[in-house]
Amino acid sequence: MGFSILDWLVFGGYFFVLALSSWLFSRFSVRTVRDYFVGGNSVPMLAAAVSILATSQSAATFLGGPEFAYRKDLTFIGFYFSALLAVLFVAKVLVPRFYAIGAVTVYELLEKRYGARAKKAAGMMFLIGRVFASGARLYIGALAVSMILYGDIAAGHVAVATGVLIAGALAYAYAGGVKSVIYSDAIQAFTYIGAGVAVLVYLYGALHTDLSTMVQLLSQEGKLTLVDTGGGTFSLWSLLTGWLLLNIAAYGLDQDMAQRVLSCRDQKAGERALYVSIILTIPVVTLFLAIGALLYLFYNHPELSGFSGSVEETFGGEKIKIFMTFILNEMPEGLRGLVTVGAIAAALSSTNSVLSAMASVAVEDIYRPWKAKRESLPEAHYVKAGRAAVVLFAVILSMMAMASYYWQRYTDLPLVSFALGVMSFAYAGLLGVYFSAIFTKRGSERTVPWALLGGFVTVLFFQPYILGHLWNITLSPAWQLVAGTAASFAVMQAVSGRSCPG
Repeated sequence: MGFSILDWLVFGGYFFVLALSSWLFSRFSVRTVRDYFVGGNSVPMLAAAVSILATSQSAATFLGGPEFAYRKDLTFIGFYFSALLAVLFVAKVLVPRFYAIGAVTVYELLEKRYGARAKKAAGMMFLIGRVFASGARLYIGALAVSMILYGDIAAGHVAVATGVLIAGALAYAYAGGVKSVIYSDAIQAFTYIGAGVAVLVYLYGALHTDLSTMVQLLSQEGKLTLVDTGGGTFSLWSLLTGWLLLNIAAYGLDQDMAQRVLSCRDQKAGERALYVSIILTIPVVTLFLAIGALLYLFYNHPELSGFSGSVEETFGGEKIKIFMTFILNEMPEGLRGLVTVGAIAAALSSTNSVLSAMASVAVEDIYRPWKAKRESLPEAHYVKAGRAAVVLFAVILSMMAMASYYWQRYTDLPLVSFALGVMSFAYAGLLGVYFSAIFTKRGSERTVPWALLGGFVTVLFFQPYILGHLWNITLSPAWQLVAGTAASFAVMQAVSGRSCPG
């Protein structure tokens, strides 16, 4: 295994495009914080939609989609039909409120409803969750890149891969702001979708049979199930409860994706961007599930693929995804390079966006209110602060990625699984607070931090390593989020608050 000259040409070509486009996008005019963080509300609807699509994907999705279809079936697609329902809610209930107040971050709505401390508390909850979740995402992407480029996962090589990913993200996020990030996402989406299509075509050709036979075999072995009416991870009931809540939070209360909606010209364009993004996302996820289904045939039906030997699903002592196994051992020259840049593109599309989102929350929800109480400063100061925040969070996420590397190896704690789910811990509190703010007249500025903490602690309590360990009780992630949201909402309802302004 190793990179051929053709692989390196593909790799080099991608980074040439990366360098050229980052230089071009850095020339966008940025005079105010609104220009830097929401593109001066001048981003076209389709560009915002593609950016939401790219932001919702990551290296974890790039590898995890095929893994789910290989191990189980196609019921994971139900998560994105649940997302479609969530998008309808966000577009009709939340987006109009954000545009009515001219929001730069979604947490400004809480300031209007409860006060400045509520906005700050929500922003802090978002930042804490994002450091863990996005740091772990970065780590997973770096791990994949290190495996492919170097053939190992030594700490130094993972650090280099992390540096490559974070440098690529900074190239877009630093100078041109969110508009640069949004347009770059189109390049990243085209790259990783193109890589996925190329792999699917190659796999199809490697299975020496016709499509009808493939479908028949997959159907007979239960790999084409779309709807789970039982109690699986993506059962119908979990899709309509916990996963629906998760998607409402992801698309409407997480600045990472909501920032793209706030960058559109007006409310209607923001709503349409959400609709188009989810319509585009469903076929993309289907593509990666199809790769997983064909990988199942490739490795489990050697009479079709000619594969011989055992499937090696570990690397350097680490368990790896089946797609990574295929990339490392079966990819031909050229295609390995394309899939490598596809993994990098998937990681970049989520990393550059989160740098901009975290910087916007840090500056607009925390730093500006604090600074404004002490002195009056021009917009240029806050633009500089935004750029400094982008660099700061790039460093913090890189540190979290390497912390994940060492923590995973030298402790028994499931750090990566925990870190990837941390946004659920944050989402539970945010959902309870926002539902109270929008649908009731209760709650107050002082109860918001307690409600956020209540949601977090409730989800934490139901983790297998706490409740399951003590009482042998297991609650699915979807129902954990329901419980956490209910706890947060109950805390808000315990105090009578002032009415939401008209």
